[in-house]
Amino acid sequence: MASQASFVEFILDQLSACDDVIAKKMFGEYALYMSGKMFALICDDQLFIKPTTAGRELLGTTTEVPPYPQARPWYLIDSDLLENRDDLAALARATAAALPMPVKKAKKTAKTSSA
Repeated sequence: MASQASFVEFILDQLSACDDVIAKKMFGEYALYMSGKMFALICDDQLFIKPTTAGRELLGTTTEVPPYPQARPWYLIDSDLLENRDDLAALARATAAALPMPVKKAKKTAKTSSA
């Protein structure tokens, strides 16, 4: 079941205090990026935050489940936290800060054959 655009807009609005948060559609679901780092997923109208030590310190006890089949468990964000802009933004910032910058893939060059 694909996530609804209205839920994605709600999450982006809740995270509006964070700089540079964007959602990219992926296979009917969404990945959330902050400053080029993927820190969350929206799947089946639920928010999942990538597990980090910083996130665990803020959340304490939380539910960890895979956001999609065969995925590793991520933090499933409950409705109380979804409604709390400040705490949700703090979690997003801490998670993104704890993640490394993605490695840029080198462009493939066309091979030329020698005659």
